Amino acid sequence: MEQRTLRVVGLVLLCSVLGLITGTVIGYGAGRGGRASEPITVSTPLPTATPSPSPTPAPIRVYISGSVRNPSVCELPVGATVEDAIDVAGGATADADLECINLALELRDQQHVHVPKEGEADPPPVISGGASEPGGLGKVNINTATVEELETLPGIGEVTAQRIVAYREANGAFKSIEEIQQVSGIGAKTFEGMRDSIKIDR
Repeated sequence: MEQRTLRVVGLVLLCSVLGLITGTVIGYGAGRGGRASEPITVSTPLPTATPSPSPTPAPIRVYISGSVRNPSVCELPVGATVEDAIDVAGGATADADLECINLALELRDQQHVHVPKEGEADPPPVISGGASEPGGLGKVNINTATVEELETLPGIGEVTAQRIVAYREANGAFKSIEEIQQVSGIGAKTFEGMRDSIKIDR
C-alpha cells in the first residue's frame, strides 16, 4: 500500500514538472510568435529642384538704309553684326561700297547702319546712333587704340583706321577729339557719328 502511494505521488510530481516545462515552452513560443515585427522604413529621396530657365535676351532693333535691297528697321539677335543686318535687309545692291564697312562690327540696339554707294560724295556715317553705354564706358582712346579697336568706331573701316594710326605716328598724339577730322576720309558727318565713342588722354 505504501509503495503504491509513493508511485502515485511520484507520478503526480512528474506530471506537474512536465506540465510546467510544457507551459513554459508554449508561452515562450507564443511570446515570440506574437511579437510585432519591426516597421520597415523606406527612404524616399527629396525631389531635385529644377533650375529656372535663363531669360532669352530681347532682340535689338536696327535701321538699315542705303545700298541694300530692302531698307527697313529689322530685328536681330544680340551679338549680330553689320553683315547680319545687310543679309536681313535682302543683301547689298550691286553698287554698294562694302570696302569701307567693317562687316564684323557687332551692333547695338537702335543703331543706324548706312551702306554707301561706290563713289558717293560725303556719305553719312556707316554706323550711327544706338543706345549709348552709361558713364562713357567703352570709349575708344584714339591716341592708343589699335587698328582693330578703331574699326569698332561708327563709320570707320579698316582703311580709315590705318590712316588714323598713320596720322598719329606722323603728327603725335591727338590734342582733342576734333583733331581726328584732319585724317583723310573723316568728315564732319563721320565725326558726329563717332563723337560719343572716342576719347583722348589728357
